[in-house]
Amino acid sequence: MAPVKKPSTDTTDPTVRTMSGIPLETCYGPKDLEARGWSYADKLGDPGQYPYTRGPHATMYRGRPWTMRMFAGFGTPEDTNQRFKFLLANGQTGLSTAFDMPTLMGYDPDHTRSLGEVGREGVSVASLDDMMRLFGDIPLDKVSTSMTINAPAAVLLALYVAVAEKQGVSPDKLRGTLQNDMLKEFIAQKEWISPIRGHMRIIRDMLVWCTRTMPQWNTISISGYHIREAGATAVQELAFTIADGIGYVQLGIEAGLDVDEFAPRLSYFWDVHNDFFEEIAKFRAGRRMWAKIMRERFGAKNPKSWLLRTHAQTAGVSLMAQQPLNNVVRTTMQALAAVLGGTQSLHTNSYDETYALPTEDAAELALRTQQVIFEESNVAAVADPLAGSYFIETLTDQVEAAAWEYINKIDAMGGVVKAVEEGYPQREIARSAFEFQREVDSGRRAIVGVNKYKNPNEGDHIPTLKIEHEVESGQITRIKAMRTKRDEAAVERALAAVKAALRDDTQNVMPPIFDAVKQYVTLGEICDLFRSELGEYRDPAYL
Repeated sequence: MAPVKKPSTDTTDPTVRTMSGIPLETCYGPKDLEARGWSYADKLGDPGQYPYTRGPHATMYRGRPWTMRMFAGFGTPEDTNQRFKFLLANGQTGLSTAFDMPTLMGYDPDHTRSLGEVGREGVSVASLDDMMRLFGDIPLDKVSTSMTINAPAAVLLALYVAVAEKQGVSPDKLRGTLQNDMLKEFIAQKEWISPIRGHMRIIRDMLVWCTRTMPQWNTISISGYHIREAGATAVQELAFTIADGIGYVQLGIEAGLDVDEFAPRLSYFWDVHNDFFEEIAKFRAGRRMWAKIMRERFGAKNPKSWLLRTHAQTAGVSLMAQQPLNNVVRTTMQALAAVLGGTQSLHTNSYDETYALPTEDAAELALRTQQVIFEESNVAAVADPLAGSYFIETLTDQVEAAAWEYINKIDAMGGVVKAVEEGYPQREIARSAFEFQREVDSGRRAIVGVNKYKNPNEGDHIPTLKIEHEVESGQITRIKAMRTKRDEAAVERALAAVKAALRDDTQNVMPPIFDAVKQYVTLGEICDLFRSELGEYRDPAYL
């Protein structure tokens, strides 16, 4: 009789790793937690209790579903207004606004650099007239609105407040989120106007102004999403984003604010990629890290300041043009990871976004994906249902430890602003993006329909949204006509006041910007002052 072969005691295969490179064992058990002196009180706590690993609320989704906030914006303000109303009628619970490239870069639609891009990637907004049309018949005291805007964020916020004022809604009644995260722009997305310290000054002024006039508004959505989309790993996304958050908290304190005045209105925005368990671990580790940073590093006393409040979006970079219906499966898997990780708000990408902005049908299917998860899967019935899993708890610890290594390096460099100026996060992300693509090209990393299970006979023809040229010509005609109807003397006074505030660091730039947009000063005119007074940034292309 042949001897029974004993199972190997080596359960680690160094070639099997998470997308961040963390080695994975074949199975996990009590020893994996005991070896690190793991304790429930230190690492977890109950949901709604410090350090919030298990979620910011005791009952989580039983008490309140996550906000289903679908990103929408294309064409004219009227086009996007209709999409907003369509999504709200179909069960969306919050608005999220995508702006076109000219708006993101601070140019009016009739600027030469805007030609060919107006309304293509998002909605074209350059004036109070545009903003009123965008939110026509939508009561701003009844909805929560997110705006994905960064370099010109001060202008778009002023426009939104001005529209609310015309509706009779005061700023203290407005609820929503402004992305307003310039650090990640310099790290990853590259949509800027002026050098980093000029932008940080504007963010400082916005932070002070919003804290004092818009107590329900989230002034900064600290965004890991774009860092991840640029090629970062989950660990790098977590580390660099939290480092950005530390930088913004320091900025508010240096501006004279008490940390508990503004920290409860900071929020985070995460990417959700394909590595299912690592993404869940990232959410859980992030909450624990932020709670400790706020309580121990910054001495925040208000428990609301310790909470890492989260919006998430499924990974756009994971969507593939080949076999595009596979993207529905990817998005569903990612959305489920976000829910199991404890997000408070979620956008699910449409399967057709590798070709164009989503069609109405594709956007509806993406929203239904969230609704099926919530209504039919029962995963929302229990708070943090994966807590206590040997694997999940080990991986959460490993993700956190790896993220702390990056944060400690950034602290040693003098903080995140200095690190970004020296190109440290940019180089790390470039390295990871290169390695990921090399794995795909070599076949070591499988992408279904791309380098594995390809179907050469399958056509990839699906309905797409087409933005007509008339969108651009119409927006140009409108803004030119609007300028002829303004009180030019009032416009000149308003622009002079903005310029004076930019030149005087003791002045807050928000009040004169708010006054300017009410005089129909345009986005481009104000952003031109950013360029002339704060300078224009040129990317040094860190590699």
